[in-house]
Amino acid sequence: MRFTVKLTIGLLALGLGSGDANAAEITMWARSTTEAYSTAMVKAYNETHPDKVVLNLIPNEQFVAKVGTAIAGGSPPDLMSIDLVYVPTFARGEELTDVTALAKALPYYEKLSPSHLRLSTFEGKLFAVPYSAEASFLMYDKALFRKAGLDPEVPPKTWAEVRADAEKITALGNGTYGYYFPGNTAGNNVFTFLPLIWAAGGDVISDDGSKATLNSPAVLGALDHLRAMWASKTIPPSARNDGAENIISTPASGKVGLWAGGAFTMTGLRRLSPNMEVGATFLPGEKAGQWSSFAGGDAIAIPRGSKQPKLAWDFIQWTYSPEVQIGILARNNALPVRTDLAKNEFTERNPVYLVATEAMAKGRTPYSFVYNDLLNSPQGPFLRMLQRAVFDGDVTGAVAEAQKRFQQIIDTGN
Repeated sequence: MRFTVKLTIGLLALGLGSGDANAAEITMWARSTTEAYSTAMVKAYNETHPDKVVLNLIPNEQFVAKVGTAIAGGSPPDLMSIDLVYVPTFARGEELTDVTALAKALPYYEKLSPSHLRLSTFEGKLFAVPYSAEASFLMYDKALFRKAGLDPEVPPKTWAEVRADAEKITALGNGTYGYYFPGNTAGNNVFTFLPLIWAAGGDVISDDGSKATLNSPAVLGALDHLRAMWASKTIPPSARNDGAENIISTPASGKVGLWAGGAFTMTGLRRLSPNMEVGATFLPGEKAGQWSSFAGGDAIAIPRGSKQPKLAWDFIQWTYSPEVQIGILARNNALPVRTDLAKNEFTERNPVYLVATEAMAKGRTPYSFVYNDLLNSPQGPFLRMLQRAVFDGDVTGAVAEAQKRFQQIIDTGN
């Protein structure tokens, strides 16, 4: 009862009101890449509640513009999930409803994914909360480890160990390679390569997103690490032009020893190679004990102008229940966004997902108002730096160019 009172007070304080007593339907927009996840969530909610959610899936490349136009025109959805990295931009543009009081009234607020909460905060206020989670980590083929004389229960814990294991696996021959990454995609490499820099104590932008910070030993070292594997031919030549089209099929082939990915990678591997024995560990830094992860996924927000904010918040709260976090998400190998529910009957019997859940809880996400231009664009400076350093061998020049271009984009966008 006390929680109900708090919720009602929070809604009134935010100017949301208690909602139309006769309303029974809300609209929700989500990115098309969340189709399976969002469809399952909405279906489960609609089957157990008198109020209904109508889901509208928007193509990824159209999502930001379409939402902005709808909010400006006074016809937004009641609820929407947003790629985590774009929440700061929406919040700064005053396009989202402040849910600070509502969120902090949740008894498990401190257990919600910290990276989601950080990126959903603008000027001390919270404008979104966690919806879906993803985390990057290192995976390896245990069968190839055994063939190469490596212990499949002892994964590499440093860059040097990754390179050494990759060389032994490549030495098996017959088209086998020690390490794989798709070299012609910005987004995937932010997800899997940026954590190597974090693990070594570096970053590419400051915590507040105002400064480029690429001129550091950690950035140079991480690029040198990847460059060394390319130069030693422990990475397949196809990596250079791979735009992430083969991020599942290449590991599933049984011809690659180590690769980085996320929980989505495991889902794909089970589909293509159900008998593959996959090991998992954290993405390491240069020294033992260092590791990091990119905490990705979507946040969920109530757009400014939502006509059914109370029902929207009811749906959000429902997604945090153990019945959803464990009974729907963990049961289907998706990561819970509540860290206190990350270890459960389903994840504890799956060592790979135990690694993923811990990585998500401790992972990081860049906070930037120009995230796409810096890190996600195929024409952006991050991918240009990676390719120039790894494939062309000009590590120092690549970092210097990226530092300059990063700061120019930040200064313009801020």
